Amino acid sequence: MKSTFFTFLSFFLLFSCKKENATPSNDWQIVSENVQFKEDVATFYLKSGKFNYRIPTNQLPFKKVILLNASLVGYFTELNLEQRIIGISSPEYVYAEKVHQLIQDGSIQNVGNDQKYDLEKIIALKPDAIFTNYIPSFENTYDLIKKNGIEVIFLDEYLEHNPLEKSKYLLVFGKLFNSEKKAISTLEGIQKSYDSLKNKAKASQKKPIVLANEMYGNQWFLPGGESSLARFISDANATYINADNPDTKAIPMSFEEVFTKSQKAEYWVNIGNHQNKKELLQINPNYTKLPVFNEGKLYTIDRKSQGKSNDYFESGVVRADIVLKDYIKIFHPDLLSDYKLTYFKELN
Repeated sequence: MKSTFFTFLSFFLLFSCKKENATPSNDWQIVSENVQFKEDVATFYLKSGKFNYRIPTNQLPFKKVILLNASLVGYFTELNLEQRIIGISSPEYVYAEKVHQLIQDGSIQNVGNDQKYDLEKIIALKPDAIFTNYIPSFENTYDLIKKNGIEVIFLDEYLEHNPLEKSKYLLVFGKLFNSEKKAISTLEGIQKSYDSLKNKAKASQKKPIVLANEMYGNQWFLPGGESSLARFISDANATYINADNPDTKAIPMSFEEVFTKSQKAEYWVNIGNHQNKKELLQINPNYTKLPVFNEGKLYTIDRKSQGKSNDYFESGVVRADIVLKDYIKIFHPDLLSDYKLTYFKELN
């Protein structure tokens, strides 16, 4: 990745959090296996993956930040923190209308994309912090940003295989932006709703068999049996064809392997943004060989999309309860007769 190197240091360093190798773990607030935090009078401690941060509490709450991936936008919209964002990369992948309005009026700047970040603009904006997923190949870019007095905080919510643990990232943002009460109440609402919906799904005597995702090139990336998608399907009282697989990530398979596993599938979910079955066949005509394509029900995640943006990957990251509600409506429509799908759309 090509980058322009800038050497000046900001006179006022608005953020000076330092990483530490280890801190006591007996009183950490556990978000997930990957993320936890705690605080004392002077310091907010955050562990995220292999990264450890010590943020002086006198530098909180953050007033202005930059986001380098759209999936984190959902946390800001859920907590009404959009105005704290001063820069965002690849805004075409952002669904939130309020964020686009702030971009149009100049309150949020476009700072490039993962092919070429506008480092000069990022440094000139002097954010309190930058939030992003960690991408190893961008290490040089991260180092350059840090050398200019800006800390990069890595939050990899996509690695979580429990949907509610993704929702729990609200607690981290609540602490960092002085929105703790709202974060707690919002999370409690999501958890209560999720548990209620999960119990409702158990009332159904049917447990339909489900296929997920689609082929990319010559491979079908089928989510593992411990993935967040597998959890959603299980909590919606359905049977996932790859449930016995122990992986949390997607497993590349050939069409033949998926064909064999999906013979009894009644539903096919999480198909891309295709408009109809004919369009889907233009990607791979072999789909006609699948019994579920001919006899089952197919659902795309395209109901809330615009251009390159898709709210399933934005607000859906936070609102695990609404995503579960969609799956229950798909697999057991009689249980939610008055509910209309939020993120999914049937493919005809």
